[in-house]
Order: sequence, then C-alpha cells, then structure tokens
Amino acid sequence: MITNTELEYKGNLYPNQIINFKQDVDKFYFTTENGVVLQITVLRNSALRFRYATENVFEPDFSYAISEVASRGYSSLEVDETATEYLILTSKLKVLVDKKTLRIQISDLEGNIINEDEIGFHWEENYEYGGNTVKMSKITQNAESFFGMGDKATHSNLKGKRVNNWCMDQYAYAKDQDPLYKAVPFYTGLHKNMAYGIFFDNTFRTYFDFAHEKRHVTSFWADGGEMNYYFFYGPEMSKVIMGYTNLTGTPELPPMWAMGYHQSKWSYFPESNVKALARKFRKLKIPCDALYLDIDYMDGFRCFTWDKKKFPDPKRMMAELNEDGFKTVVMIDPGIKIDKDYWVYQEAMEKGYFCKRGDGPYMKGKVWPGECNFPDFTNPEVRKWWAELYKEFMSELGVHAVWNDMNEPAVMEVPTKTAPLDTRHNYDGYPCTHRKAHNVYGMQMVRATYEGIKKYVYPKRPFVITRAAYAGTQRYSSTWTGDNVATWEHLWLANVQVQRMCMSGMSFVGSDIGGFAEQPNGELFARWIQLGVFHPFCRVHSSGDHGDQEPWSFDSDVTDIVRKFIELRYQLLPYLYTMFWKYSKYGEPMVKPLVYFDQEDPQTHFRTDEFIFGEHILVCPVQEPNSQGRRMYMPRGNWYNYWDDSMVVGGKEQWVDADIDIIPLFVKEGAIIPKFPVQQYVGELVIKQLDLEVYYKSGIENSSFYEDDQDGYEYNKGNYSYRSFKLNGKENSLAIQQFKDGDFVPSYTSFRLNLHGLPFTIESVEVDNEVVPLNQVKPNGNNVIEVVKNFTQVLIKGK
Repeated sequence: MITNTELEYKGNLYPNQIINFKQDVDKFYFTTENGVVLQITVLRNSALRFRYATENVFEPDFSYAISEVASRGYSSLEVDETATEYLILTSKLKVLVDKKTLRIQISDLEGNIINEDEIGFHWEENYEYGGNTVKMSKITQNAESFFGMGDKATHSNLKGKRVNNWCMDQYAYAKDQDPLYKAVPFYTGLHKNMAYGIFFDNTFRTYFDFAHEKRHVTSFWADGGEMNYYFFYGPEMSKVIMGYTNLTGTPELPPMWAMGYHQSKWSYFPESNVKALARKFRKLKIPCDALYLDIDYMDGFRCFTWDKKKFPDPKRMMAELNEDGFKTVVMIDPGIKIDKDYWVYQEAMEKGYFCKRGDGPYMKGKVWPGECNFPDFTNPEVRKWWAELYKEFMSELGVHAVWNDMNEPAVMEVPTKTAPLDTRHNYDGYPCTHRKAHNVYGMQMVRATYEGIKKYVYPKRPFVITRAAYAGTQRYSSTWTGDNVATWEHLWLANVQVQRMCMSGMSFVGSDIGGFAEQPNGELFARWIQLGVFHPFCRVHSSGDHGDQEPWSFDSDVTDIVRKFIELRYQLLPYLYTMFWKYSKYGEPMVKPLVYFDQEDPQTHFRTDEFIFGEHILVCPVQEPNSQGRRMYMPRGNWYNYWDDSMVVGGKEQWVDADIDIIPLFVKEGAIIPKFPVQQYVGELVIKQLDLEVYYKSGIENSSFYEDDQDGYEYNKGNYSYRSFKLNGKENSLAIQQFKDGDFVPSYTSFRLNLHGLPFTIESVEVDNEVVPLNQVKPNGNNVIEVVKNFTQVLIKGK
C-alpha cells in the first residue's frame, strides 16, 4: 500500500496518523498529527456525514441545501478500536477509519464493501484566493455505474465522464456541453446490486470524475470551502434517492393547474395577441391551463412594471383570462435596470441591497434592460424585501405564478457570462465572494420569490419556476432544462435530462417542448409533445425568432395528434397528482429511469430512453424522424400495451409499432389507474363519475390514488382522500379491495371500472358481499362495471 507520506507531492497535502479520538453522542472526531480533523456524524442508520478540517479549524456549519425538517435518528450505534483502525457500527453500516491515513471504508454488516477511499481526503493551498482546493478520491468498484448530477446533457450513466457544477447561461447548448444551469453535486453509485449516494455539499465550483482519468478511481473536488459530504446507503436505489431528497427537502403540493398544459414563447404581446391565443385554444378544444408573459410585457424590461401600450389594463386582462380557465404566469429576472426614476432601483439603492465588488463599487452587468445592478439574495433582508415586491402583482393585479429566469446570474458581453468572482455576498451572515455564492444565487432568488408568492396568493398554493438551481431548490420551485434546440438530438437530451433531474431530487421538471432555439417541423413537435405530456412540468416554450410553436402551428394532422396527447395528460391528472403527493411526502421520484425500477437487471444500467411514469406506466418516446416504431427494452414483468391491451412479456428488447400518432406506452399488469374525463382546464367540469382503468393480473398488485380540493391547504387538516387498492386476480375471479383515509369528499359518487385483460367471462359481481344484478353493473358492455365510490371490496367471478 502506498502511504500518505510517499504521496505528498505536486502541492497536495494529506492527513497523517490519528493522534486523538473523541465521541460526542452521534458525532465522532478524529484528529491527525498534521492538524486534520475528521468529523463523522451518524444521521440515520444508513446515512452519514463526513467533514474534514485542516489546521484544526472547521468552517461555520451552514448550508442552504439542508432541509430544516430532515429526518434524524438511529436505532443502534457502537464504536470499537483495534491496533490499526477505528470501527463505527450502526444497524446497517460498518465504517472503518484507518489510523495511519484517515482513509475510510464503508461496508454492510456482512462485510461487503460499498464504498472506500483511494487516496481519500487531500487538499492544496489556494495561494491566489486563499483557503484550500479540497479533494476526495474513491476506489471505483468493478462494473460500477453512476447516475444523477442534475441537468447534465449527456448519457444517463456517467461512468467514464468528467463533469463540473457552475450555474451557467448556455443558450442552445450542445450534447455533452458542461456546465449548464444547475449545480447538483449528488450522485448515486451502483455495483453488485448495492446502491449508495454521495452529496458533496459545497457551493464553490465542484468537479466530479467518474473513472474518467483513471479507470479505478472516482473523485470529486472543489475550488474552495470544506470537504463536506453525505453518504446514503440503500442497498435499493429508491432508498438512496429518497434519503437524499429527505435531507435536501421536498416541495409542498402545487395547485393541480400547475400540472396542466402550459403555453409560452418569447413573447406574447400585445394584449390582443394574448387574448387571441386564448380564444384559439378554446375554439380548437385543446386543453390549456396557463399562458406565459416573457420580458416584453415589462416597461423597458424593468422588473415589476408593465408596458401600458402593450398591456393597458393587465388586471382586467388577467381576470378575463381567468374566467376562461387560463392562469397568467409572468417572468421576473434578477437584473434591476440602473435608472434613478425607477422605483425598484431607488428602493434597493436606498437600502443598500445591491451586490458590491471587492473594492467597493456596485457590481454592474448588462442584461436585457441594459446596465443593471443585482440584489444580493443571500442577504435575508433582501429576500424579505424582494418577496414584498410581489404584493401588487399577486394581490392586486391577479398574476397567478412567477417564472425566474437569467438567475445564474446571467450577464451579457463578458466571457464568464456571470458576475465577477470578487463580487461580495452576505451569505446569511457568513460574508463571502461570488466564488462561493454563485451556485446558490438563483436558488436564493427563487426562494425569495416563493416566499412572496406564497404570502400573496394565500389561501391558494404558490407555483414558481426557476432556471438556475442548487441542491435543495426543489423546496421552493419547479424548473426546466433551459434553452434547448429544436433538433432530434435535443428531444433525446430532454428525455435523459428529466430522468436525471428526477434522480437528483428535482422531480417537478420539464423541457421547452419543441425546442427553444430554431424551429421544429411538425413531426418533431408531435413527438416532443408525446414525450412532454409525461414530464411533471409540461410547457411549450420557444424563442419566437423562427416562427410559432402553438399546437396548431403545423398541419391539421399534427394539431390532432397534439390535442390527443394533451387530452391524455388531462385524463391522467389524478394519477400525476398522486405521483406528486408521493414525491412531496416521501421524496419518491415522479419519473423513474429503468435502473431505478429494476437495478438487479444489468440491462437497465445503460438504458436512456425508457422510463417509468409514476409506478405503473412505462413510456418510451420515438426519437428519430420518419419512424413507424422503435426497438425498446421492456423491463421484467408483464405489460399491457396501452393502445390495444395486448400483453407483452418483459426482460428483453423488442420492436414496438408506433406510427406518428402513437408513443410506445405500456401499463404494468395489476395496475389501477384513475382517470378524469377530458377537461379544457383544471376545474372546468364537476366530475360525476371517475374512471378506474383496471389491468388484470394473476396475483396481487397494489395501487393508490390521492386527491384533495386541488388547491389551498385544507389537505393539511385532514381534508384529503387517500385510496389504496389491492388487486388479487385468480383464474376465474378478480377481487379489488379499497382502503380509504382522509375526510375529503369528491364531487363524483361512483367509479366506472374499465376492466382490461380479463381471462374469463363475467358471471357475477359482488360489491361489499352483496350480489349486484349484472344489468345494473354492466351498462356499457361486458368489461365495464359501475360501483359506488366508497366500496370496500368488489369481487368479479366468471368462467
């Protein structure tokens, strides 16, 4: 073994032998002869935190990423010491700390190594800026795969890749271009069917090398700050992702209309065009819940103002749109125009809320309004002030939601595309430069926006969107994948990026459907819609420079296809709403890559196209032009083709027909899928009967359905309904049990059970042990049954 003494070269410094050890309840401290202190904190039985200090001094323990309500606690904790190492034992993990080198090895209780240091922690003095460049290297296990890391525009499996995290405005980015808009320094490793996760909570520019430079080494490092990372153990990937998401937080439930179809472009103006857009949606009966106003609604791009020539009476306009079921979403950027007659600029100057450079002058940058100053959103006073700026928009004018863009922060006409590194920030009382604050700038801006929107749309729920994000931003906001391009390659990227974001704790995510830059043809637009309706955030957005991208912008055949799939999304809204509830409550990703769904199958480790929507729907977009089908991998199990109910056996790759009006779509056997009737917008109809699509299975399968009043906070007081269904299929019978929790009373009084794949002809139906005459339960054919909504058990018998 190479010793740390032999490795002290090229400016790198390494811990040497441990000379002191102490325990303080759930914290363990190991101090080396050369002044390195390792703090290990046991958060839960399968979650640990590792912090390293040099020169015996830790930095202040402060993080924007960690949720205040993250779970803590463990069932058992022991420590032991041998001649060569310290041993920490929980009920799930065994941690070895080497006495000579401070290196770490983590294994399960059977001794299977999950993760271990190669060189481990080392650092380099940063003589240019001060402080350290902190580094960590791990041994890459045999056949190990890596997933996560936010919006990286590359293959889903990061094995062999090197990436870095620095929020960056990347207009029309290319495949493999890095970095992009978000900094999420979290990845999941998988080997020998054991999954673990590492979250490197460091807001400086961070780098990750997944066996790129050396095949047997995975490493991560940062330009400054502290080596501070969290370790999560599964062994199931689901436990890793949910453990990380619990630590960094989940959002509250958004209003259901935020899950509808949204239409945007740069820009819809004047008012007459916005109203014409709304009329056309309703005339063509294409469902839509929200219309977006980009920066051209403003007076000279000044935030919190209106161009009164384009929009003479925005309050009236938005009220009229709302009457017809359209919510209005407006853009707000961080750059505040330098203009002594502009009230927002005046207030910020008077209060000293703008960022300053290292030598004292205000930080300036050119954005859409021209020269701007930028509020310091890491200052809690600034966030409070910014939140109050939304009062007029939300309370008085009737804006429904806000979209924060350009908040990396993006700055034009400079090579770095952002603020100078010597820009100063308050950082909630821990002053620093932009080197540390850059990656959280957008996060703290949208945090302030969220707090203002939440206050002023109350008692309704807030809906906020951000482009830039750091780990934990999901507590405040939805997001999208930025300024993509109308190409088939970007359709592929949108699919991979959304899956990756969901694996990174940020499930309320989508892409600019159709592409932001350039112009799609009708086929590409139709295929993108087919993918986008299965993303949690569903919005068409384009630059407007190359033509329009409304559903009717192509030929009538494309319009019909687009309508068909938007209608499907609205039918599936109760299923999607249930997905969001599980994400909000448990941190369960809404879109799941196949590797998450079945990590035991090595074929899933390198699949990029297929994904699971929720728990029971398998989606595989067509991503090449002129295709009448595609090859796809069907995960293990039996799957119903959504379009014709044919059964497909999984565990292999196979051809699936999919002409331009079809996306390969499959439902797991045994699933029960709730469906709404088609609505033109959320809340248009008073629903009298709800469909349950029931897919027969020989055996048992569980499904669930969550509902509430779709907005507001009454669900926190018990005014919700959670139905869990247990399906049990046998050769000549099908039993469905329902278990209900919560006080919410929906408008419908009955379920219509649409039975798929029954292997028998129905002879009798019992509802709660009472035989129901067949002429009462089968008004629409042999496999459609109407039952009261609060049934306990339905038993269908046949021959």
